[in-house]
Amino acid sequence: MLLVYPAIFHKEENYWVEFPDLEGCQSYGTTINETMENAQEALLGYALVLLEEEKLLPHPSDVTSIETDPDSFVSLVSCSLDECKNTKAVKKTLTIPSWLNDRAMALGINFSKTLQEALLNKIQNRNCD
Repeated sequence: MLLVYPAIFHKEENYWVEFPDLEGCQSYGTTINETMENAQEALLGYALVLLEEEKLLPHPSDVTSIETDPDSFVSLVSCSLDECKNTKAVKKTLTIPSWLNDRAMALGINFSKTLQEALLNKIQNRNCD
């Protein structure tokens, strides 16, 4: 699952970045590229901690609504929770209608991946309800 959040990049002696929607989520770097990589890592770590603590991921702000000073700029930063596939897995047994199983099997749909994506989407959007 892809997460995308707006971030404010600040230029001082080096660069530092903050996520307005994620309190305390910040990083830095000596170049824009390094700062972007570090921002992606910070976003991933922040999201994983919230999910492990069973907390809701905040809804991302509209990037066009964020104002900055002249030495800063707003950019979207993304990370993929798929990078964490090596985490401990648990087996789940579930029941679905036979016709749905048959159709999904015929299309070669990966049940585990589909369930994981659906659950992460539900968790991320829960606070929008």
